[in-house]
Amino acid sequence: MHLTTHLDVDVVAVETDSTLSMLLEIAAPAPAVDAGRAEATLEVVLDRSGSMHGAPLEGAKRALLELVDRLDPRDRFGLVAFDDEARVVVPAGPLTDRSAVRRAIAAVDAGGSTDLAAGYLRGLKEARRAATAAGATLVLVSDGHANHGETRPDVLGAVAAKARTQGVTTSSLGYGLGYDERLLSAVARSGGGNESFAEDPDAAAHAIAAEVDGLLSQAAQAATLLVAMSPQVRGLRVLNDLPANLVEQGVQVEIGGLYAGETRKLVLTFDVPRLPSLGLLQVAELTLSWIELPSLEEHTVTVPVHVNVVPGDQAAGRVPDPVVRTELAYLEAQRAKREASTLLSDGDVAGALRHLRSAGGTVAAAMAFAPASLRADLGEESAVLAGMIGDVENGAHARAAKLTSADASLKSRTRGRRRS
Repeated sequence: MHLTTHLDVDVVAVETDSTLSMLLEIAAPAPAVDAGRAEATLEVVLDRSGSMHGAPLEGAKRALLELVDRLDPRDRFGLVAFDDEARVVVPAGPLTDRSAVRRAIAAVDAGGSTDLAAGYLRGLKEARRAATAAGATLVLVSDGHANHGETRPDVLGAVAAKARTQGVTTSSLGYGLGYDERLLSAVARSGGGNESFAEDPDAAAHAIAAEVDGLLSQAAQAATLLVAMSPQVRGLRVLNDLPANLVEQGVQVEIGGLYAGETRKLVLTFDVPRLPSLGLLQVAELTLSWIELPSLEEHTVTVPVHVNVVPGDQAAGRVPDPVVRTELAYLEAQRAKREASTLLSDGDVAGALRHLRSAGGTVAAAMAFAPASLRADLGEESAVLAGMIGDVENGAHARAAKLTSADASLKSRTRGRRRS
C-alpha cells in the first residue's frame, strides 16, 4: 500500500504554541488481473423478534438468500437468529450445501422479545470457530430495542472491541425506526465495522449487499496506523471515527480492512507547544501495518513527518493547504453530527439542532477556500445537513438520530473510499 502525508502548514513559528493538521492518504493496490481472493467468513446475526414480523423479516431473508447465492462453496457462512433466546440456524462453515442453507433461511419466523446480547454473543462464538487466518465478519441485523439480557452499549462495545482483536469484525444494520442506535453504533464502532441504517426492506437488502461487496473485494485485513509522537508534541487527535488506543510506542489507530484499489483518508491534529530553537522538527513517525490478501503476508511501511520551525515573521506569511483544511472541516462536521445523534437519543432536541446548524456553518465556511475537486462533496454534505435539520424541526427525531449516527460513521470511518 502507498502512504502519502500532507500538512496544512509546512512551517511553525519559534516559541509559539501551534496546532498542525495532517491529511493522510492510504492507497491499496489495484487487483492483479488473475488474482484470486481469500476465503471469506461471514456470520449473520438476525433479529427475529415479534417486531420483525411481516415485511421486515421477509425482506431480510430475501437479502440473505441473495447473499448466499453470491458466495463460493469455499466461503464460510453462518446464521444465528434471536428473539428472547438465540439459536444457530446455519452452523458456520463452508457453503458446500447451498440448497440446505437456503431452506434454513426461508424457515426462520418471527418470535418474541429481543435479547440482542444473546444473539450477538452466540454469533461471535460461531464466527470465531469458523474464522480463517483472514478473520471473519459478523453482521448484526436488528429492528428493535434490546429488552432482555445485557443492553448497555459500553459493555457490548467492549465485547466487540475484544472480538476485533481476535480477528472478528462487527458491522451493524439498524432496521426501521425502532432500534437503539446507541447500542448498534457502539458495537460497530468498537468492532471496526460499518454502521448502517435502513428504513425499509429494499434499503436493508442494499446495505447487506454492500457489506458483502466489501468483504469479497478486500485486499488488506487488520490495517493499523501507529503514530509515534516526538517528545516535543504534547497532544494528538484523530478526527476520523476510528478506534484509537494508547500503546507503549504511541497511539494505534485501527483502520481495518481495505479493498483493492481503495483510497482512504485520515486527518490527525498535533498540538506542538512553544519550540525554543529553529530548524527541522520531526513531529511524528507513522507506521502502517497490514495483512495482504490472499497471501496473508504481513507488511509494514514507515513514514516520518517533519515541519520547519522558523522566525515568527516568516511563519506569519504561510498559507494553509486548502485540501487539508477542507478535509478537516468535513470531518469536524461529522463529529458534530455524531454529537447531535447522541443528544437526540437523550431527548435534547435544541442541543442537537445547535450541533447540526454548527456543522452546516462549518461546511459553508469551508466552501470559500475548498479546491474545486472537493466542492461537490461539501455541496452534498450541506444538502444532507439541511435534510437532517428539517427532520428534527418537523419532529422526526427517531429518524434523524439514526440517520445522523450512521451517516457520520460512514463518512468518517471510510472517508475518501473509492476504487481506482
